[in-house]
Amino acid sequence: MSVAQLEKRQLILFDLDGTLVDSATDLYRAMNLSLERLQLPLVTEAQVRTWVGKGTSLYCESVLKHITGHVNPEQHQQLLRTFLEIYNASPCVDTQPFRGVLSFLEWGRANAKTLICVTNKPEQPARAILDQLNMSHYFADCIGGDRFSERKPHPRQLLHCVEFYQVEKSAVLMIGDSVNDVEAARRAGIDCIVVSYGYNHGENIADCHPQQIVDDLTELLDA
Repeated sequence: MSVAQLEKRQLILFDLDGTLVDSATDLYRAMNLSLERLQLPLVTEAQVRTWVGKGTSLYCESVLKHITGHVNPEQHQQLLRTFLEIYNASPCVDTQPFRGVLSFLEWGRANAKTLICVTNKPEQPARAILDQLNMSHYFADCIGGDRFSERKPHPRQLLHCVEFYQVEKSAVLMIGDSVNDVEAARRAGIDCIVVSYGYNHGENIADCHPQQIVDDLTELLDA
């Protein structure tokens, strides 16, 4: 049986990068511009796709580990600052929604579901992406990683949604693509479905034993 049980859900929470949108090309572009500015060797998009998925700080750490063999804290902070400045200035050049996402969001809106974007990405670039892709109108809120002091895998963002919208946890579903999403949902006591196509820091998403994995969100509509 599908974990989705969409008829009983009032609140559906979505991760952004790797779940709703394919943003790796822009994350790659901004990283190489940052590395160029800091006079460091460049990386490939294929490498970037295995490094993203657990937040910007870890992404920068993985890049430095690859380039220099270790992580110098000062250099890490410098790269992080530079990357965020460059990326936040234009986060949506090549970013596009994944196949099936818009159909699923349309279904959610048509069926009066409350849809929330819950991401570890800072709120400003997250909202800019949703605005630019004409997706903002689907969401009641976009909760960035900088709204609270904790972020996924901490359950704070998810529990805020439960409390703010005053719903039972059984009426909430989380949809993500990484172990951060699975762990946050587990700790919040919320059902979670993951997509197979996202970013999980180069690790197989099946290794964290999610409740269900789908290749396309529209599969949930047929379940």
